[in-house]
Amino acid sequence: MEGQRVEVDGGIMEGGGQILRVSTALSCLLGLPLRVQKIRAGRSTPGLSSGGWRSEIKVLAWPQHLSGLEMIRDLCDGQLEGAEIGSTEITFIPEKIKGGIHTADTKTAGSVCLLMQVSMPCVLFAASPSELRLKGGTNAEMAPQIDYTVMVFKPIVEKFGFTFNCDIKMRGYYPKGGGEVIVRMSPVKQLNPINLTDRGSVTKIYGRAFVAGVLPFKVAKDMAAAAVRCIRKEIRDLYVNIQPVQEPKDQAFGNGNGIIIIAETSTGCLFAGSSLGKRGVTADKVGIDAAEMLLANLRHGGAVDEYLQDQLIVFMALANGVSRIKTGPVTLHTQTAIHFAEQLAKAKFTVKKSEDEDDASKDTYIIECQGIGMTNPNL
Repeated sequence: MEGQRVEVDGGIMEGGGQILRVSTALSCLLGLPLRVQKIRAGRSTPGLSSGGWRSEIKVLAWPQHLSGLEMIRDLCDGQLEGAEIGSTEITFIPEKIKGGIHTADTKTAGSVCLLMQVSMPCVLFAASPSELRLKGGTNAEMAPQIDYTVMVFKPIVEKFGFTFNCDIKMRGYYPKGGGEVIVRMSPVKQLNPINLTDRGSVTKIYGRAFVAGVLPFKVAKDMAAAAVRCIRKEIRDLYVNIQPVQEPKDQAFGNGNGIIIIAETSTGCLFAGSSLGKRGVTADKVGIDAAEMLLANLRHGGAVDEYLQDQLIVFMALANGVSRIKTGPVTLHTQTAIHFAEQLAKAKFTVKKSEDEDDASKDTYIIECQGIGMTNPNL
């Protein structure tokens, strides 16, 4: 597999772990040797880091970057150099992607959802079914919550023509982590393109407000009630069903609280707003933050919310044909994913303002991609 090595600048655009996730996943899939330099130069602490999870943005120390890189290396028996704390450069030489059982542990509240994001495209093109055992935070800051992954990401990404099973064994929160999720999936021959441009109208709104550990159940009820009140001000004609939940002691490690609210439309589009409790923030504020995030995602007229955008880019790049998604303002994460999907996979993306008259007054875009039609050599 001695091809031309691809050089990636880890300091541009989002400049964070996302460049590592996208570039190593594509390197693994395409069999491209990779060097990433200036890692996290876009953040205030350069280098791969592993300190506290939410201490300060400047040490947003993400052990999951390391565990993500190691997981990709193990998925394909690759060679990885420079993957240690403080490193600003890694080199990666991939080999053949293999199925079977793979374990990744952030040893902290590093996000299992981000581990899933980096590994899922790869194992779709493995030789046999895979089981990913992911350990860390399931409901952690600066990353999707596992409930988002199951309730929004899963049904939409499965439109590319595959299915996966996600079993939440244990939930884990900041700062201890301790969560565990098992993901099972079978490989595919190819991915189908998707078209998510028809938003339809909102038909239902539902969600869950949780407390875990020592936090009183009243906190869950207060988050849910505040969220419902906030949504009712703007959407009066729909029943809003947010369940307060006490996570069972044997299924949650540590203490945490949070909420996720989903809006579903007549065409099957899904949007979410979510928020996590932290010290000094009232239950009402957590509920209102999630509700306001959901309402903002419903205002822009797109067919996917702002968090799904970037998670679909790699799949669009690999699919066999033209994919189109309608979005609100294109996020920096999405622009970053597109940049590296074009550089590494040679997929062709266009981002244009939506021309629908309904969208004229809104900040709505169509992201179109001519996928490369990646084929699984093992099937």
